[in-house]
This record gives sequence, C-alpha cells and structure tokens, in this order.
Amino acid sequence: MSNQTYCDEYALVSRRGFLSGSLQAAAGLLFGNRIAALPGWMPRLHLADPHVGPRGDTLVCVFLRGGADGLNIVVPHGDEGYYDRRPTLGIPRPDDNRADGRTVDLDGFFGLHPALAPLADIYRAGDMAFVHATGSPDETRSHFEAMDLMERGAAEGDYTGWLARHLATLDTGNESALRAIGVGDMLPASLSGAVSATALQSIADYHLRGRDDQVGEMQAILQTLYERDESLLTAVAQQTFSAIDLLSRIDVENYAPGGRPYPEGGFGRAMQMVAQLVKADVGVEAACVDLGGWDTHVAQGGVNGVMARNLEELGLGLAAFYEDLGTAVSDVSLVVMSEFGRRVQENGGLGTDHGHGNMMMLMGGGVNGGQVFADWPGLDDDQLTGPGDLTITIDYRDVLGSLIRDRLNNPRAADVFPGYTVNPLGLAVPKA
Repeated sequence: MSNQTYCDEYALVSRRGFLSGSLQAAAGLLFGNRIAALPGWMPRLHLADPHVGPRGDTLVCVFLRGGADGLNIVVPHGDEGYYDRRPTLGIPRPDDNRADGRTVDLDGFFGLHPALAPLADIYRAGDMAFVHATGSPDETRSHFEAMDLMERGAAEGDYTGWLARHLATLDTGNESALRAIGVGDMLPASLSGAVSATALQSIADYHLRGRDDQVGEMQAILQTLYERDESLLTAVAQQTFSAIDLLSRIDVENYAPGGRPYPEGGFGRAMQMVAQLVKADVGVEAACVDLGGWDTHVAQGGVNGVMARNLEELGLGLAAFYEDLGTAVSDVSLVVMSEFGRRVQENGGLGTDHGHGNMMMLMGGGVNGGQVFADWPGLDDDQLTGPGDLTITIDYRDVLGSLIRDRLNNPRAADVFPGYTVNPLGLAVPKA
C-alpha cells in the first residue's frame, strides 16, 4: 500500500470518526461532552452500574499511526532468520564491532534500535518493559480497518472505544472535565462513546494566547447565550467552562520540565502537555497521543534513515516524559502500540510491507520492567503467518487488560473487551 493510500485511509478514519460520533466528536473538537448531552441516535454503553473503586494510575496511550515496524524497534537479534530476511535493513547485533550503529541489548535475545538508546536506562531501572509478537488477531492489512478494530477493542457491533468502556465501567468519583483527553483536533476512536472526554491541542489555547484577562468576559458572554437555550449545547458548554477554568490555572509560560528537554515537534509538545496536566493534578485518568509517519514501504532505513528519525523523536519524547514526571511516575502507566507490524522480509524498495505481529512498550512505576514479555514464535518459513509475517502469540487485549486490572483498579475487563477473556500476563504490580 502506498503512502498516498495510507493518507487517504487515514482521512477516512477521521471522517468516519466524525460521522459515527458526529455531535460528540464535534463537541470534542472544542472541549468535550457528557453522557447526558448525547442525543438518542448516539452509541451508548449498555452496561450495568459501574464498579465503584479507588482511582488507579493515569493511563497514557501512545499510538504509532501507520503500522510501525516492531522488528526494527525491538530487534530479535538472537534469531538468525531476522538477518536472513533483512540483509540491508537489519539492525546489527550488539557485538558487531564493524557496524556504525548496533542494537542495544536488552536480554541477550532482544534489543532496542540504537535510536531508542535513551529508553535503555529506564528499562534497566525496572520502569520499562516490552511485549513482542503481540497485536490484534484480525489479519487485515488495511490501516483503516486495523486501527478501527484495535481502538474499539475488536468488539463486534460496538462502535464505542475500549478506553471509553473502561471509563464507563469504573466510578472513581472523579468529575473533572479533564478525566479523559486526546491530544489533537479530534478525539481518538478509543475514546469514542458515552464518556466525558476533551480534545486538546495546547493548554495555551485555553489561555487565549496570553489574553487571560478576556477569559472571564468570554465565559460570561457564552454563559448568557447558553442559559437561553436548554439544548444539547448547554451541557457541552458547562464542560467547556470547567475545562477553561482548570487549564487557565496552569502556568504555561514558566513551566520547566524536570529533566532533559522534550524534542522539538508535535510529539514532544504533546508529551510535555500530558506531563503538565498529570503534575498539576487536574484529574486526568486517560490521555491519548498520536505519532504518525510509520508506513515505511520505501527507503525505510536501518540504523539511519526515515524510521530511525521517527524512533529518535519517540525515544527522546518518552525519556523526557519519564524524567519530567519524577516521583509522579509511580502513578502513571504508559503504553505504546500500533495497528499492525511489517512483513519480515524487506522489499525491493528497501522498505517493509504491511504485516501482522508487532511489539508494544510499557512504562511506569508499576510496570514489572527490565524484561521482554514474549512467547517467541520464530522467523522460519513454517513459523510465519500469511505471506510472511510475524505470528501473534500474545493478544494486545491481554496487555491492555492487565494494565486495566492491575494498575487502573478496574476489575471489569470483560466489559471493556466484550466477548474476550483477558489472560493475565504479570506485566504490572497490582496497585495498592
């Protein structure tokens, strides 16, 4: 599939998300929405009373859009089949002294792409883990279909997102207007459904770009308008006012990260904003951040190149986020995922085509870090899936379900992933 096809499909995702969520998504473009504000034709979560329990970690979900090549992210350097099929793109072994760049060894079999070297110290500190040969059981190679299924939690006939169902099934007593946020101009599909959620691009936007003296005047005008109309927009307006009030208290201009600087660009700004919100304790329980550019059909590169630059941005952003949080990292769980992996065999354009199995990353103070969780299937011909893809041996819902149960204090994973029984993996320490 070409990059243009991916762009077209990604545009379809946005249009479909807008049409299926319609007014909810449109409200999310501004600030958010509440279940009471949804019209009758909107999708709802038909669930029993939610579980009432203590608030768990803030979950940060980083989605690598485009199908990231997990085999060049967490490199199986102990499998000879990897180098047989990637003579050009393969990342050299950790002990290859002739190479300009080498895999950063993790456990003697798996290692990190050298551009992710900043994450190695977090891994060794026990606050980061990786899962390999994981992903969705659906074998679609369509970006649109794969993202849609993964963000819905592969629930047949349910167009709400898995994160929305998590929030709907857990009552923590948190009424914050920022309980769930998506960084961008539209809520991700994982947050679509009957939840209070907010789409943010920048905290500074809520400061009216420095004109804080106008916030009160704007709110007064809007409040007058909405008081005259008992329509759907009234509840959305109250959500808006609450969000403005919370965000206007955060000192954007004088914020100093508590560690290395964030990388320049949208991803670095997004991760810094999430860290600011977590440290400001404004009630964020779930935050979604996207990073695109992973559809590497042509000129992918190995140690250097397009993908290496993407990985550098990812690694620096995650490392800066970890250091910025400081002690607050004990109450944060971060997961990195992508809609599918890439073909094991490199192609004639020195890239990789759409595949199946992939890797996931976990980071946080409650993660059972310092290890790679994998039931490695192998890369021999008879061990691959379909036209030559890494076989999935760990369902991605087992990874997310383990975090939901052990770190988010939600025992109702069966309602978050209906029709699927989550298998515990021991990925995290149960939160006290």
